[in-house]
Amino acid sequence: MESLPQEYFTCWRCKVKFIDLNRLKHHYHTDWHRYNMSTVTNGLASITLEDFEKKEAMYREISSTQTKQKQICEVCRKKFNNQKQYENHLASKTHKKKLEQKDTTITYTKKSSSIQDISNKNIDDCLNIETDSDVESVDSDEWFEDSKYQITYEYCLFCDYHNKSIECIMIHMEKKHSFFVPYLEYCIDLGGLLKYLEHKICTEFKCIWCNDSGRKMQSKEAVRMHMIDKGHCKMLFEEKMMHEYSSFYNYLSSYPDAESADPDEELSDVDVLDDEGYVMKLPSGKLIAHRDLAHYYKQNLSNEVACIIKEKEYPYSWRKELQKHASVGSMEKRLHAARITAKDNQNFQRVQAKHLLQLQVKQNNLQKHFRRQTDF
Repeated sequence: MESLPQEYFTCWRCKVKFIDLNRLKHHYHTDWHRYNMSTVTNGLASITLEDFEKKEAMYREISSTQTKQKQICEVCRKKFNNQKQYENHLASKTHKKKLEQKDTTITYTKKSSSIQDISNKNIDDCLNIETDSDVESVDSDEWFEDSKYQITYEYCLFCDYHNKSIECIMIHMEKKHSFFVPYLEYCIDLGGLLKYLEHKICTEFKCIWCNDSGRKMQSKEAVRMHMIDKGHCKMLFEEKMMHEYSSFYNYLSSYPDAESADPDEELSDVDVLDDEGYVMKLPSGKLIAHRDLAHYYKQNLSNEVACIIKEKEYPYSWRKELQKHASVGSMEKRLHAARITAKDNQNFQRVQAKHLLQLQVKQNNLQKHFRRQTDF
C-alpha cells in the first residue's frame, strides 16, 4: 500500500509549517506572529524568527538604557523617560508656576525660622521633664505653642488674608466665605476659638464640618480647597460636637435668674414628685403617659430664650454683628407664617370650588327645554 501524504498546518504569514494543530494555535499567540501581522497594515514583508529575536534584544538594550537615564522633577514629583521630555517640562508654565510657589514658601519659612526654633526648644523642654502623677492643667493658648505652625488669629481660616484686628478678620470671613461663629453672644474666648479652629485646619488637616468622617488630607491647602468647594466654611455645632467647643462658651447669661443667682449658694432640698402609675416605659424606649396628663403633653412651649446683650461687654460694632445673627432666627417665624397663610388659601379655594359646583348643578336643573339635535 502506498503511504498517505502527511498533513501539515501552515502559517502563511510567518511561512512556518506545523504537524500538530495545537502548536499552530500556540504560534498564533507568540510575539513573532503578532509582529508579522502588524507589518501587513504597514505594507512591510514578514521576517524570520532569528531576525525577530535580534530586534527584540536590541529593543531591550535601548529600553534598559532609557530607564537608567530617567529624569525626575523634584518640584512637580514627575518622572520622564528621556532628556527631551524633561527639557520640555522645564519650559512649561505649570513647572514655572510651581517653582514660584516653592520660592514663596521658602521665604515664608525663613521668616518663621525663629518661631520654629522657639517651638523646638519647647518640645525639648517637654521631653526632658519627668512624668509625674500630678500633672498641671495647661491652658488652650499654651498648647498651641508646641505645634509646627505659629497659630494666631491674625490670618483668615480659609485664605491668606492677614489682619491684626480680630474684628476685621471676622467681617472678612463673613463677607467672603459666609462664615460666622454660632451663638456669638455666649462666646467668652473668641481668640481661643479661632486658634483652635486654625489648629484643626493647619496642623491636623481636618475640615471643621466633616471632622473625622471625611477623607484624610495631606496639607492645609487641600483642606481649604475642600471646605471652599464643598461649602463647608462653617462649624459643626450639633449635640455630638458641642462638647468640643464647650470651653469657649458660657451659657449662664441665658438663664432668667442669672444676675441674682449666687454660684456658691447651696441648693435647697426640693420634694421630687413620683411619676409611678402615670408613665410607663416600653421596650423600644418610648414613654406612654396617663390620659389625665394629656393636657400637659399637648401644650406647645417655645424653645426661644430671651437674650439681652449688655453694652459694656461688647462694643458698638460687635452689637451690629450680633443683631445680624439674631435676625437669622426670625426667618423661621416668617416661613411658619407663610405656611399657615398658604394652608388657609387652600381651604378657601376648596370651599369656593364646592360652592361653585353646587350652583352649577342647580342652574342645570332649572333649564326646562333643550335644543333639538335632529332637523326632521
